[in-house]
Amino acid sequence: MLAVNNIEVAYRDVILVLRSVTLEVGPGQIVALLGANGAGKSTTLKAISGLLRTQEGDVTRGRIEFNGERIDRLPPDAIVRRGIVQVLEGRPLFRHLTVEENLLTGALVTAGGDDRGDRRQELERVYDYFPRLRDLRDRTSGYLSGGEQQMVVIGRALLSRPKLMLLDEPSLGLAPKLVADIFDILRRIVAESGMSVLLVEQNAHAALGLADTAYVMENGRIVLDGPAAALAENADIKEFYLGLDQVGQRKSYRDVKHYKRRKRWLG
Repeated sequence: MLAVNNIEVAYRDVILVLRSVTLEVGPGQIVALLGANGAGKSTTLKAISGLLRTQEGDVTRGRIEFNGERIDRLPPDAIVRRGIVQVLEGRPLFRHLTVEENLLTGALVTAGGDDRGDRRQELERVYDYFPRLRDLRDRTSGYLSGGEQQMVVIGRALLSRPKLMLLDEPSLGLAPKLVADIFDILRRIVAESGMSVLLVEQNAHAALGLADTAYVMENGRIVLDGPAAALAENADIKEFYLGLDQVGQRKSYRDVKHYKRRKRWLG
């Protein structure tokens, strides 16, 4: 479905951020993109969604294709209409609108989005996935908790009827139990709708438990990829992303020698 082919990304034609990045997302797949802060994960999502161009960035080499069509030269609104929607980090909302008003803005970008019957049906489906939002439908969004806001931004994205959802750090600032609940709902949504998900996460344990396939980024490059279950058993992943040593004891990240990983993966 999505093919990112050997892309390079630069800001203002000067600052090279991504180098030879290649990844794929198939129909109905959940793919995780892991890496430390500054690795290039969010830039990768923005290159796919077209938002990169709004920040003076550009794909300077390679190509991005969706269902066989090249999209890296399209504006963001055209990419949304082809079925790709990005849920941004930080849970941005129209804070003065109610929960339901926020959700319904997601339907405005789709063809036939003015069909009230279809919108109501899609809205009820979101409420089925997130029953808490039904109770909060008339609540002003600016007064929601972080977890409730995350439900709203995912629900809003669903109302645009995506074929591929790009999720940027959905667990950020949320309690582990709430993260587990939201990831369980995502698993159900994918199973029932056939939608695909490309998930950017620093919570490697949660991401690998959800994903089918995973990629690891370091300094703008893909350095490791494979089935998520296999990566969860990889010694480097255990040590550097799950905080476990070779005998399964949790380690402090302060004790990890970053250059050892770079020597193994990039050397």
